[in-house]
Amino acid sequence: MTRVAVLYGGVSAEREVSLASGAQVVAALRAARFDVLPVEVDGDLRRLVAALTPTPDVVFNALHGRFGEDGTVQGLLDWLGIPYTHSGVRASALAMDKVTAKTLFAAAGLPVAAGRVVAAETLQSADPMPVPYVVKPVGEGSSVGVHIVHPGDNRRALIGSGWRYGRDVLAEEYVPGRELTVGVLEDRALLVTDIVAAHGFYDYEAKYAEGGSRHVLPARIHPDTTRRALEVALAAHRVLGCRGATRADFRYDDTKGEPGRLVLLEVNTQPGLTPTSLLPEQAAHLGIGFSELCAWMVERATCRV
Repeated sequence: MTRVAVLYGGVSAEREVSLASGAQVVAALRAARFDVLPVEVDGDLRRLVAALTPTPDVVFNALHGRFGEDGTVQGLLDWLGIPYTHSGVRASALAMDKVTAKTLFAAAGLPVAAGRVVAAETLQSADPMPVPYVVKPVGEGSSVGVHIVHPGDNRRALIGSGWRYGRDVLAEEYVPGRELTVGVLEDRALLVTDIVAAHGFYDYEAKYAEGGSRHVLPARIHPDTTRRALEVALAAHRVLGCRGATRADFRYDDTKGEPGRLVLLEVNTQPGLTPTSLLPEQAAHLGIGFSELCAWMVERATCRV
């Protein structure tokens, strides 16, 4: 029987999301008859290494954010010689750095939003670009630290003075319209989901709170946009060198009619696996149950060393 250690929790701002993902993955893998070892990760690296001794056959990485999604734990697992799910060191690090990922996407001809990187203290004194614009951390996920600055908004200086996500801030043009997402399983783009936030902005609460958003799948958008979103999601997965499952997030400006403007925001190399998460929902719509999805990820891990 394949012994699978499930890593969850972690030390990032997305710890609570990872705890929820991990609990669901543990149950799903047990239902699929794997020998499962739950490993709640904290800041003690020696304790993590000890938990992975004796060596399991596979590690299922259910961590999110810093340490779990940025290539760090992937490097540790490579060093220990343990196969693991999802992307490797390089792809994980590239995807987590929004500025680097955007540069690679643009070089590959994929549609990205105009933007620039500024120091947090600069944000306190002046708008980095014409309003409206979005500010976000360079290396966080789950919309942690994301703010939209609208005309007449007086929060800019407050956001800058309270910034706690590193020295730099990524400022991007605000793209009106819809929030779309596409899941990818290795070489297959799944579906386009239209995400309708309950309060207009798909922030952390909208992503994870009960009733925070409504998911329409497949999205009711122009067929050309559907095809383009699937193509771009798969291309972005390949540009970064991702493995296994990823999820590409988009903005879609259809305010002047369809087909509108599609903009790639980012690729998530550790898509959420909570009860409200988007990738499992897309897979289920295509007839792939959650246990089957998790088993697929483990099987991909056993094929890579």
